[in-house]
Amino acid sequence: MTAEQGTAAHTRVTRQQWSNRVSEAVDIIRRQHEDNGEGRCRQGCGGYPCEVRQWLDRTTDALAARRIRRSLARQTSVQVEGSVSVMAPRDWRPRYLQLAEQIREQIERGELVPGTAMPSETDLAESSGLSRTSVRQAIRQLREWGLVRAEQGRGTFVRAPRQRVRRNHTERYQWEKDRVHASEQERRVTGATERDTGLTVEDLEFHADYRTTEADDDLAGVFGVPVGTRLLERRYWNGARKEKVPLLISHSYLVYDMVSANRKLLDVRNEPWPGGTLHQLSTVGIEVDRIVDEITARPPLPDEAEQLDIEGGVSLLCLRKISYDTTGRVVEVADVVMPGDRSELVYEIALKRWST
Repeated sequence: MTAEQGTAAHTRVTRQQWSNRVSEAVDIIRRQHEDNGEGRCRQGCGGYPCEVRQWLDRTTDALAARRIRRSLARQTSVQVEGSVSVMAPRDWRPRYLQLAEQIREQIERGELVPGTAMPSETDLAESSGLSRTSVRQAIRQLREWGLVRAEQGRGTFVRAPRQRVRRNHTERYQWEKDRVHASEQERRVTGATERDTGLTVEDLEFHADYRTTEADDDLAGVFGVPVGTRLLERRYWNGARKEKVPLLISHSYLVYDMVSANRKLLDVRNEPWPGGTLHQLSTVGIEVDRIVDEITARPPLPDEAEQLDIEGGVSLLCLRKISYDTTGRVVEVADVVMPGDRSELVYEIALKRWST
């Protein structure tokens, strides 16, 4: 070895040692600023992650990216349960999102089956070259996509695909009205939920609660009745037996005096009613002529998130369905909330053709 070669080799070693020492120092300080188990920094900086920890995490990611850029392969391999995913360092997406999408692809390809335990944050950080904060963001993203679930004290696991609901309202409402004149036996065989999900009656759990209430400003304005008018409020939810989670939650309102002529309509024990609301209204001489859907989206309330088993970041689809009879009178208002990650609303709009 020549003197110049020896000097170059010594320089390379020195640079490597310097890089290692910087990484070790950063890691030591990062550990000092970890979560104290109560969402606070151990050093008393405030909420976790504190500003120091965030800066150190960015530094760790920058050092990792620098090492990757210098590698001949210019790639990072992430191993999960024997499968290797490749994460490109020049990808424009945030690195935590790259990691999350690589794992998502493994799940969608069936390489990670439902029930598979995810590696720990430490293992994923080591295999990806990312900080634990970035790994935690990736896992949070997978949870928001509904692909994994966290179990307290056990870890994170790949979850089974959730039951999806596809409501084609263009066809659905007419189908419901046509069933009003079908036989009771036919109406008992299947309902709208079975149509939306492809499940059978035996696959579903149905729940209903009835109570009387008074119309507030909102409902009174929609129904066109005075505030305080007596209403029948009906709360419904149903779901797949295998999941024990509602597919949706519906609050349906009827003007009490409009339906009280048929006392069966006031008794929850008659639920599920074969043929649903349109058939119920037909028993008191009401024919639904048109339906207006108003759709919005919002974050779930805490009780909604718990009941619908919604991860953070998933919004609710909120449907207000207003039904009118042949005289233009509002006969039902239904407020339906559906998890945005497994619900689909379909509308087909026929347009008038241009005259030739």
